[in-house]
Amino acid sequence: MSDRPAKLTARRLVGDLATLDQALYEAVTVTRTPTLDTALRRLSAAADHSKLSFAVAAALALRGGRPRRAAVLGVAAIGVASASANLLGKQLVRRPRPHRAEDSPYPGRHVPMPHSASFPSGHTASAVAFAAAVGPTLPVSAVPLGVLACAVGYSRVHTGVHYPGDVVAGAVLGTGAAALVLALAARSSN
Repeated sequence: MSDRPAKLTARRLVGDLATLDQALYEAVTVTRTPTLDTALRRLSAAADHSKLSFAVAAALALRGGRPRRAAVLGVAAIGVASASANLLGKQLVRRPRPHRAEDSPYPGRHVPMPHSASFPSGHTASAVAFAAAVGPTLPVSAVPLGVLACAVGYSRVHTGVHYPGDVVAGAVLGTGAAALVLALAARSSN
């Protein structure tokens, strides 16, 4: 029995997803949003090297108790997500960054193009990992950190450095990193 039809179907599905990914990216690039451009460019830059998450972690750690534990778990999750995205994902997939035309209609929204591969989004992986690890320990923070993580992910598409699929993959990776850190923490406390 041949698995050729399954391989052909999988190949077509991947092709369709790539086409959709490109179309979504292009729809964002041609949509005029001058108020969002500046805010999202700043957010994207502030999320470089997880600066936003580390600032929140520092504020939580100063409070002691559960907030401090949440901060430690969040930082650990960032470490797992960042290593997974940058040392494994980007090296294995090596997807090129989106092409930004010189005649882009809104070049003011762009951030500098990173030199690393595009897939997955490390910014998104780290932001989601932090939010997903902190939220269960400090439920009052779950929604604000989740919204911030989503905004960071979208900012990477809006500023022209990632495709939407890169961001989705980063979010999945970040969720997995948080789950791993939380499971290890629960195991060590038993």
